Amino acid sequence: MAQPVETLEESEVRDLIAGHAGAERVPPRFKIITDTSDFFRVEYNDVVILGGIPYWVKRYEKEGRFGIDDEPKYWVRRAIELTTGATKILKLVFHEQFETMVGEVEITCFRSPKKEARVLDLVAGHKNFMHGRWVLDAAGNNVRILEFIHGPRFDDVVTGYGTDHHDYFHRYFLQVLDQYIELVLAIKFLHDHGEKHGDIRRDHILWDVDAQENRWIDFDYNYLPGESLFGFDLQGLGNLLIFLTGRGDVLVPDLYRNQRELFDRLWGEDLSIAYKNRVANLKKIYPYIPDSLNRVLLHFSFGANIFYETTAQMLDDLAKARADMVSLSGRQA
Repeated sequence: MAQPVETLEESEVRDLIAGHAGAERVPPRFKIITDTSDFFRVEYNDVVILGGIPYWVKRYEKEGRFGIDDEPKYWVRRAIELTTGATKILKLVFHEQFETMVGEVEITCFRSPKKEARVLDLVAGHKNFMHGRWVLDAAGNNVRILEFIHGPRFDDVVTGYGTDHHDYFHRYFLQVLDQYIELVLAIKFLHDHGEKHGDIRRDHILWDVDAQENRWIDFDYNYLPGESLFGFDLQGLGNLLIFLTGRGDVLVPDLYRNQRELFDRLWGEDLSIAYKNRVANLKKIYPYIPDSLNRVLLHFSFGANIFYETTAQMLDDLAKARADMVSLSGRQA
């Protein structure tokens, strides 16, 4: 393996690209970049030098939520590490801030490259998180260099199970619940160390086909905690559990159009506190869901009187729900 160097001439970079891809694929023109402050300046086929290592920039990564799956994330680039040939993800510095609401509580969220770098150091040996390292570029920008994870999103895997919800819930959900509990334990690991994920949602879990593990990704969001240091993370975990239990989101407009008898059973308190068009009280839709599991879901509904303050509290209730699922499925724990 070639040794990292502090500077590279264009001829050296061309030789590295040729060694990786063949002489015919060396671009006729490209930039060698050491300052990534203007991430729009980093273009296809440019080479970014980070920590003395050259990265040959390829495609943008894309957003994966809220119906904007094709929206490019211009600050996140897939690249080839030319000293090894490995595919990496480069996360360049991008600062943004926005307000969001959970029930009646407003939460201020913002991107923090330093926070993500700190968490990367913490989870370096943990199987359920993305791995990588961080370096400062020539201008002092904190760039995260992430290992590429081969595999689909966890939610896409789950929604492919079963022929319908009944088949899914009775044949597959116990294994899904076990995977979910493992993911909650991973978030507990962060919380036990005083850190938080910051952006828990279903497209931030990838099924690593090489390691055969689910892995949390993208933890550069931070938020001002308000009354609960980990409350926003817990709300994200609740949204995820509702999705997994329902084999997708059960949407109020769909029920109104297609299953009016179910729609007419619902009250405002049955809906998700985070997304008012989603049903949280899924037992009204699927009566075979055990009460113990549905009680966990109701912690994330408009009708909730108490909320989880820690992952440990949630895990205690999930253990009871799992025991009932084992009984329901006729399987041994």
